[in-house]
Amino acid sequence: MTPTIRTPAPPARPAPPAPPAPPARSTLLLFTVISAGLAAGLAIVYFVLPHWLITPVAPAPAATTATAPAAADARRLLATLYYVSNDGSSLVGVTRELPFGGTPAEQARNIITAELAPAPAGSLSAIPAGVTLRNLFLTARGDAYVDLSHEIINGHPGGSLNESLTVYTLVNALTQNVREITAVQLLVDGKQVDTLAGHLDLRQPLAGQPRWVQKGP
Repeated sequence: MTPTIRTPAPPARPAPPAPPAPPARSTLLLFTVISAGLAAGLAIVYFVLPHWLITPVAPAPAATTATAPAAADARRLLATLYYVSNDGSSLVGVTRELPFGGTPAEQARNIITAELAPAPAGSLSAIPAGVTLRNLFLTARGDAYVDLSHEIINGHPGGSLNESLTVYTLVNALTQNVREITAVQLLVDGKQVDTLAGHLDLRQPLAGQPRWVQKGP
């Protein structure tokens, strides 16, 4: 008897996975509400809130330190100025408070400017009215050159005594108050002059002359 050969049956294929269940209706509704709320919130932020809350603020420029103007020097200079004595024969020293100069040249300018100004009440100036200081400079050896306007000659009353009082008012004021100055030469309109009134030689710097200053009260 011939044996029967049986062919084995092929293995069964696995069943395909079941499709995912559709989301529940309540979940879709919740998602829709949240999305709508977010969109509404953004619209409120953009259109309703003040513009400065949603507009980027540019960084402020770096602060710059302004240079404050230099404060005026509060120091004062006590200087002896010279005026004509009551008898008209000499000079009288009067102590005055003047602006302080940071350099000898600045102090010299302040002193000459004060001497050229109208005399205080009760005093008489040996300088003709209207004279102005055009320039002033010092040399390393202690000479001061004082350039005056032409009124120093045109307005001068003349006479050797008056000329000496005029010249030594300026010479003594500088040599007695500014230690760096030992002699003074007067110029007129930027030029060297021989004299102011024909008597006193002004072609070279002059040293101070205390003998023209009245002694005592």
